[in-house]
Amino acid sequence: MNEQMLQDDKKLRKAFFNFLIPVMLANVLQSVGQVFAMFLVGRNLGVDALAAISAFFPFFFFLMAFAIGIGSGSSILVGQTFGAGQHEKMKEVVGVTLAFTTILSIVVAIFGGFFIEWILRFMQTPANILDMSISYAQILFFTLPIMFWYLVYTTFMRGVGDSKTPFLFLVISVVLNIAFLPPLLFGWFGLPAFGLNGAAYASVLSNLVTMILLLAYLHKTKHLLRLDKSILQHFKLKKDILASLLKLAIPSSISMVAISVAEIAVIGFVNVYGSDATAAYGVVNQVASYAQVPAMSIAIATSVFVAQALGANSTEMIKKIRQMGVRINYVLGGAIIIMMYLFAEPILAFFIDSHDTVLIAKNYLYIAFWSYLIFGHTQTVSATMRATGVVLWPTIFLVITIWVVQVPLAFLLSHHTSLALNGVWLAYPITFCVHFIMQYAYFKLGWQKRTLKAMLSE
Repeated sequence: MNEQMLQDDKKLRKAFFNFLIPVMLANVLQSVGQVFAMFLVGRNLGVDALAAISAFFPFFFFLMAFAIGIGSGSSILVGQTFGAGQHEKMKEVVGVTLAFTTILSIVVAIFGGFFIEWILRFMQTPANILDMSISYAQILFFTLPIMFWYLVYTTFMRGVGDSKTPFLFLVISVVLNIAFLPPLLFGWFGLPAFGLNGAAYASVLSNLVTMILLLAYLHKTKHLLRLDKSILQHFKLKKDILASLLKLAIPSSISMVAISVAEIAVIGFVNVYGSDATAAYGVVNQVASYAQVPAMSIAIATSVFVAQALGANSTEMIKKIRQMGVRINYVLGGAIIIMMYLFAEPILAFFIDSHDTVLIAKNYLYIAFWSYLIFGHTQTVSATMRATGVVLWPTIFLVITIWVVQVPLAFLLSHHTSLALNGVWLAYPITFCVHFIMQYAYFKLGWQKRTLKAMLSE
């Protein structure tokens, strides 16, 4: 973040949008790839296959939370050191993060692969989809190290302000995934017809090929983050870097784990209503990924820009960055959500050929989607605090709202009121509103009174 940008609001806005647009396009494109896979599965393999993926996803997200937490923490440290011009320290952060990620991904892969059957049974997964879910899940779990590496490397690049390269390689990944899907699902070109497992194999292959191409590209272009001796010499666990990384990563991971465990509980409430409800839950969550694109993308951009501003000792810009993020959230997020309300039924019917399932999914969308604007505002405020190293209280507030508000409320409303399944959906907007009130109160009364400084220095 150069001095001119810090002093010129127009240049700051331009830089923010130049970073934000590829991040948003990446999130949309990633969802498009997932939508294509769900379309093929739902239309050709049936609602049961779609439900099998939906039943497994909350636990997969639970384990992916660790990688997401590491990526989030490392991007903040990379942003702070890059903003301070400490390139050697930044490469040290990258090396230590890769070493830790490798160890963690292997542990998570083994745990998930061997315990998935017990977990799915505990989640009350319907018997007619249990075997499909187990088989699909094990393929993804045993190949997690590939996914973890790809995820953290893209966060490194975003930490130095490069959102275009991750986007370009995501395009490659999605194109490869779409190309691999039909042959592996249906057995084209002499390949076996893997059915639902073909979707898992396509995902793994596309991630592997893309990761190899990405590393080759970074090396050829002599990118600051290319995997060479200057980074590999730090491929070890170093106490000071690891301590700072874990200070950021553990609360982020706890947040993601709290969300994913809550979703495991919630899908247990949903599963009681049968595989149609499970399929509807999965499809609407996929559609919701589009509604969340502005919120999640703006939070990423806010985190990177705040971290770099802090590294450059330009704390006066943090307020401007946060306010800009909040305004963009309401404009872009509002436009997308309005479109989804207007065209809810045709959007959902694109994935589902069962009228009953579409009706269940439409109720979910109508009840919950407006509250993603509140969710986005909360994400921007939280990203601002986290980028400055303030992670404990935002995490505590998130865990409280999920486990004291969302899960009990979803259970009570769905099991002890006439709302039935709609009670599960209603718990989402209530939770988002309570969470916003708690985070914003701390932001005003606690965070704004702190003295801010970068976490690492030469």
